Amino acid sequence: MTTVLPDHLLIQPFTRPARGTVTLPGSKSLTNRALLLAALCDRPVTLTGALFSEDTHLMAEALRKLGFTVTADDSAQTLRVSDQTAAFPSTSISAPIDLFVGLAGTAARFLTALCAVAPCGIYRLDGVPQMRKRPMKPLIDALRTLGAEIHCTGVEGFFPFEIHAHGLGGGPVSIDASESSQLLSALLMVAPHAAAPIEITLVGGVRWPFVAMTINQMAQFGFAQKLTRAGDTIAIPAGRYAAPATYAIEPDATASSYFTALPLAVGGTTHIANLLPPAHGLQGDSQFLYVLTRLGAEVAPFDGDVDITVRPGTVLRGITQKFSEFSDTFLTLAALAPLLAGPTTITGIAHSRKQETDRVAGMVAELRKLGQDVHEHEDQDGLTITPDLSELRRRSATTPLAIETYGDHRFAMSFAILGCHNLHGSRDSAPRPWLTIRNPACCAKTFPHFFELLETLRENSLAP
Repeated sequence: MTTVLPDHLLIQPFTRPARGTVTLPGSKSLTNRALLLAALCDRPVTLTGALFSEDTHLMAEALRKLGFTVTADDSAQTLRVSDQTAAFPSTSISAPIDLFVGLAGTAARFLTALCAVAPCGIYRLDGVPQMRKRPMKPLIDALRTLGAEIHCTGVEGFFPFEIHAHGLGGGPVSIDASESSQLLSALLMVAPHAAAPIEITLVGGVRWPFVAMTINQMAQFGFAQKLTRAGDTIAIPAGRYAAPATYAIEPDATASSYFTALPLAVGGTTHIANLLPPAHGLQGDSQFLYVLTRLGAEVAPFDGDVDITVRPGTVLRGITQKFSEFSDTFLTLAALAPLLAGPTTITGIAHSRKQETDRVAGMVAELRKLGQDVHEHEDQDGLTITPDLSELRRRSATTPLAIETYGDHRFAMSFAILGCHNLHGSRDSAPRPWLTIRNPACCAKTFPHFFELLETLRENSLAP
C-alpha cells in the first residue's frame, strides 16, 4: 500500500529514547547497477532484496522499452531480468525508442552507456528539467571517442540527446569523473561488450569507493577477467558476463545513516538489521559508522556481524570530517550539527553542488533558517556550522519551522531526524512538533516508506 503524504509534514518529536530494529530497503546504487549488469548477461537473473523506488522503477521501465523482460514482485522484493537476446531493435531503421530517466542519476548514466553499446537502433533520452543540468558531458565525450554517435538536441553535453547505436570500439579513452563517479561506472560496466579491450585514463579525481563497488559487482556478475589499474589508468580486457541465477542486493548503507543517527537526536538505541559494516560490504557509505564514533556514539558490533547497534555517548561533539568518498551522508551530519557541542566542519563536498540540487547551498540556507551560524568555504568545497540551540528554540517557540527540500530526498530525511529531537521538552501526552518538512514525498526517489518507518520507531519507543 502506498501512503499519500501531505505537502507539509509535521515531524513528531520522540518523547522517549528510541528503541527497535530497522529493516532497510535495498541499496539504490546496487539495484540499478545490478539491473544494468543483468541486462548485459545472456541468461535470466533474479535480484533479491531489490529496492522498489522511483529511481529503480525508471531503470526497470527503460529496460522494458528496450525489449528486456523485467518482472517485479514488490512483496518479495525481487526483480527478474530475462529475454536479453530479444532486446534492442533488430535493424537500424527501427522506430526510435524514447527513454525517460527522471532525476535518476544512475539510470541516466547507465542507460546512456547501455544504448551506446547496443548493436543498432536509435534512442532518445531525456529527464526532468533538473536532470538537464546534471553532468553528462564526460561520459558523452568518452563514448564518442569509442565510436558512439550521440547528438545533443538541447545544450551540448547535457540531456536531452539522441544515440544512433552501432556498438562501441575499443582502445584508449579518457574521462573526467570528478563530478560523478557514475560517469566512470557506466563506462566500466559496458566496456566488456565493446569490440576490443578498452583502456580508461582518469582525468581529475574520482570517488573511488563507488568505482570499487562497481568493479566488485562486475566480478560478482561473472566478469572473470581481471581489471588492472596502473596509476590513473584502468584496463578492461575483452570478455563477457556469466550471469548468476540469483543476486542478493545489500541493504542501503546511505539510508542507514538516518537511523543510525537517530539516537544522537533522541537518545536510546537503534538496531539495523543486516547492514554490512565497512570491512564486509560493497558500499562506501557505510563509512558513516566511523563518523558516528567520532561524534561520541557507541557502535557495536563493529566488525564480523551484519547487525549494527548505535548508542549515544555522554558527550556528542562537533568534528571536522572530509566526505569526498561518501558525500551522500554529509547532509545527515550537517542536519544534526545544531545538537552537537562545538563547531562541525564538513569538507570534500564540492561535487554535491551538481547532484539533485546544489546540496551545499541548500544546506547553508536551511541551517541559517534554523538560526545556526554557517560559514560557506570560499573554495566551494565545504561549510562550518557553529551550533546555537537556544536560537533554534527561540525561532520555533510559537510556530514550527519549515524545511525546504528542493525536491531532494536527502534533505527531507536528514532534517526529519533533527525534527525528532524533543526540542521543547514535550511530554508523552502532548508532543510538540517544531519542524515541518515540505514535499516529503520526494523520498519516493530512494526510500518510499521512510516516514512510515520513522513513525513506527517513535510509537515503539512509547510502548510499555
